[in-house]
Amino acid sequence: MLTIGCHLSSSKGYLAMGKTAVSIDANTFQFFTRNPRGGNAKALDEADVKDYLAYAAQNGIHHILAHAPYTLNGCSADEHLRDFARRTMEDDLRRLEFTPGNCYNFHPGSHVGQGVETGVSYISGMLNQILTPQHQTTVLLETMSGKGSEVGRNFEELREILDRVQLSDKMGVCLDTCHVWDGGYDIVNHLDEVLDEFDRVIGLKRLKAVHLNDSMNDLGSHKDRHAKLGEGKIGLEALTRVVNHPALSELPFYLETPNELDGYAKEIRMMRERYL
Repeated sequence: MLTIGCHLSSSKGYLAMGKTAVSIDANTFQFFTRNPRGGNAKALDEADVKDYLAYAAQNGIHHILAHAPYTLNGCSADEHLRDFARRTMEDDLRRLEFTPGNCYNFHPGSHVGQGVETGVSYISGMLNQILTPQHQTTVLLETMSGKGSEVGRNFEELREILDRVQLSDKMGVCLDTCHVWDGGYDIVNHLDEVLDEFDRVIGLKRLKAVHLNDSMNDLGSHKDRHAKLGEGKIGLEALTRVVNHPALSELPFYLETPNELDGYAKEIRMMRERYL
């Protein structure tokens, strides 16, 4: 069965997200751990989490994905911003222990002119400070489009981070179809070759999730502008090949397309119809 969902608002809690997912025929979902442009998180409602876990088990919801706020930049040139990133991730992972066995995705960050080597060093150093053998959440590096000074613009940069994380079994990668296309990986005409390269550089065993998005931009634009499925430069035919590819088809897919709930429901239905 295709595991697919979309990005949902976490403002009303886990149970509300679970019920919203079921209402649009999703069997997973993604959510921000806190305001994506801010720093504070709502107090965790343990009763709500308990009710959600029971509801999820009854309704076949699994592999949910928490997303770090965009303000988290573990390789900033500003020491205070790096400290904020570390404290935010530590707090997020502590809270996610109440829903164990899922994943936490974050953008590696922007080195803001310090260079990739410095960025990689800061990011891996932060992860080495945070991760413990007791953590039950897998932390995912997201593939990035390469705009500005983003770290993670290619598979090699992600591998550099992974190689320096001591508890490597706690780490994985989330592949974003818009980002890799904008980053120069031709998943329309050469999906097999792109996945072969991913396997050679990082290893497909590290791939834990896929952000399923179309792109408003041409291949290699390095711009990162998502489009609705079938309405961008990647196209529905190529995205159908993505969800059916034997290296990807068993992974959870998360929509981050510019949609409201009815649009997400339509895309979920569309991809279920095309899933072999």
